[in-house]
Amino acid sequence: MFHVTALAALLVLSIIVENPIVATTTASAETARAATTASTDKVNINTADAKALMSLSGVNRGLAEKIVKYRDEHGAFKKPEDLRRVEGVGNGLLEKNRERISVK
Repeated sequence: MFHVTALAALLVLSIIVENPIVATTTASAETARAATTASTDKVNINTADAKALMSLSGVNRGLAEKIVKYRDEHGAFKKPEDLRRVEGVGNGLLEKNRERISVK
C-alpha cells in the first residue's frame, strides 16, 4: 500500500513541478523567435545606433561604430548604396542586407 501511495504522490508532483525540459524548449523557442524578428526588421541606417546596425548580417561592433562615425561626419545617407563609402562595407555586405536597410 505504501508503494502505491508513494507512486501516486510522485505522479502528482511530476505534474505540478515544472518540467525543465519543457522550460528549456520554451526558452529556446522564444530566443529563436526573437532572433528571427531581429533579423527581418528594417534598419534605418540614418538613425540606427551601433547595436541596431549590428543586427545586419556581417556587421560587427567595430563596423557599426564606423558607420555611425561616418554618418556623424558626413551627414545622412541618401540611398543604401551610400553605405559602401564606409571603410569595411563592400558589395557583399550591402547585397546580403539590401532588404533590411532603409534610408529615411
